[in-house]
Amino acid sequence: MCGTCGCGDENGGTAGTRVTVLDERAAAAQGHDHGHDHGHPHEHSRPAPDHETVTLEQRVLAKNERLAERNRRWMAARGIVAVNLMSSPGAGKTTLLERTIGELAGSRPLAVVEGDQETRLDAERIQRAGCPVAQVNTGAGCHLDAEMMREALTSLSPAQDSLLLIENVGNLVCPALFDLGEQSKVVIISVTEGTDKPRKYPYMFEAADLIVVNKTDLLPYVDFDVERCERYAREVNPDVRVLGMSATTGEGLADWYEWLAGQK
Repeated sequence: MCGTCGCGDENGGTAGTRVTVLDERAAAAQGHDHGHDHGHPHEHSRPAPDHETVTLEQRVLAKNERLAERNRRWMAARGIVAVNLMSSPGAGKTTLLERTIGELAGSRPLAVVEGDQETRLDAERIQRAGCPVAQVNTGAGCHLDAEMMREALTSLSPAQDSLLLIENVGNLVCPALFDLGEQSKVVIISVTEGTDKPRKYPYMFEAADLIVVNKTDLLPYVDFDVERCERYAREVNPDVRVLGMSATTGEGLADWYEWLAGQK
C-alpha cells in the first residue's frame, strides 16, 4: 500500500487499473515481449497496525524499485527517454503536452502515457494532437507505479529513440514516491495554486529534476510571487532548475524544448 493514501497492495499494483491504447499502430504491437512478469489486481485490505503498515510500505516500494529498474533497462535498450510530469489537478499538464506534440512533431518520435483515475478524456486530447497514447486508469489509485508503467509500455510499444512523456495522476503527494523507470521528473505548478506549494509538499519538489511554473499569462490577475515560490523550492531542492511559462500563449516554451532536447 501507499503509506500516504493506502491505495496500493503488496504486489505493487492497484485494484481496478486499466490500460487502453488510443493508437492503431501501437494496438497492433501489443503482443510484443516486454520481458516482465505480469501482476494481478488485488482487493484493498483493511488498515493494518502502524508497524505492519510500515513493513508493507517498504515491501511495496522495494518491489516498485525492482520493476522500475526493469522498465529503465528496457527503455534504455531502445533509446527511449521518459519524462514523468507531475502536478496537482488542473496545473496544465495536458495543455503543455498538446503544445509540445504540435511543435516537436517530426523532430523525433513522441509517445504519451496518460494517468487518470477514470475516463479517456485527456488521452483523446493527446490522440487528436497526433500522438500515440496509452491511457492508464488507476481506479481508486492516486498515482502511477512501475507495474502500470510496464503494462503501458507493453501496450504502447514506443518507437526506437522516442521521447516518452508521462502525465501522472494529478496529485502532489504519492507520485513522488513511485519510480516508474523514467529519466527525469518534472513538477508543474500553476500560478493559480499558491506560492507556498513547495513548502506544503516538500517531497514532491525535492524529487523534481525540473520545476515548471505554468500559466504565467495569468500573473497580473492572481496573487502569486514567482521569486518567492522559487526560493521555497530551493529550500528543499537547492540545485533544481525552474522555468516560467504559459502553455497557452507559448511564453517560455523555447526553454522547455531546450531542456527536453538535453534529456538523454
